[in-house]
Amino acid sequence: MTRPSQSDDLVVREYGIGTEPVITLLGGPAAAGDVAPVARELGQQWPVLEPFRRGSGGRPLTVATHVQDLDDLVRDRCGGHRPVLVGHSWGAMLALAYAAAHPATAAGLVLVGCGTFSIATRVEFEARLEARLTPADRANIAFLRKTEPNADRRRAAMGRLMTRVYGHDLEEVPDEVVAVGALAHEQTWADMVRLQRDGIYPAAFAAIPVPVLMLHGDRDPHPGRLISEELQRYIPHLEYHELDMCGHSPWLERQAKQLFFQLLSAWIAGRFQAIS
Repeated sequence: MTRPSQSDDLVVREYGIGTEPVITLLGGPAAAGDVAPVARELGQQWPVLEPFRRGSGGRPLTVATHVQDLDDLVRDRCGGHRPVLVGHSWGAMLALAYAAAHPATAAGLVLVGCGTFSIATRVEFEARLEARLTPADRANIAFLRKTEPNADRRRAAMGRLMTRVYGHDLEEVPDEVVAVGALAHEQTWADMVRLQRDGIYPAAFAAIPVPVLMLHGDRDPHPGRLISEELQRYIPHLEYHELDMCGHSPWLERQAKQLFFQLLSAWIAGRFQAIS
């Protein structure tokens, strides 16, 4: 059962019941609703919170703002229990930022299709993406940029297109993204890049003591092995598992979906058993 609620202008969907909380963190960084299928599936076993991201307002959004929002959610809604954080793409990056700032709070982190933390991995990502774009993709991108004046609608349409481009053997893609904030996306990503440029990330992740699982599709244009190797310099206990025949969103992939949920559920169950 899904129970949407709102606190301090932040929408949070709730699934399942129990006392061992899981929090799913969306990608984008402002694609509200994109991890809903993951939250629903995990909600069959645990209580799951699916927070949307804060929108842009009077002050530019920062990574620190999102970390504080997540900490408020944990303290207000997890009943003193340590949650497992399951982040997708940008959400995986937020999970790491949160655990670096609050090392003892989470029970564990799952990074699904994690984003990049260096110029080298971004250059590799961009090269892989460039090679993957078809003439039709390029035409659609150009058409959107030329004909859609609304930045939020343009970002949402680009997100739908890129979900397919980043994928490998996708099932029918559900349009579960309920809101996209272009300015929130730009401000948040700009701050993440600044933190990397200033040498804050990924070095700060050395403070993370909890288990970390990275699940990454072998057909994801984000270079999973390179990203994991960079992260393991600071998180030597990070466990990397590559999913065969799988793109950026494993729960949408015909050939990887079942294994993805098996690995994810087993790992979460093991974490809660370990801390019980």
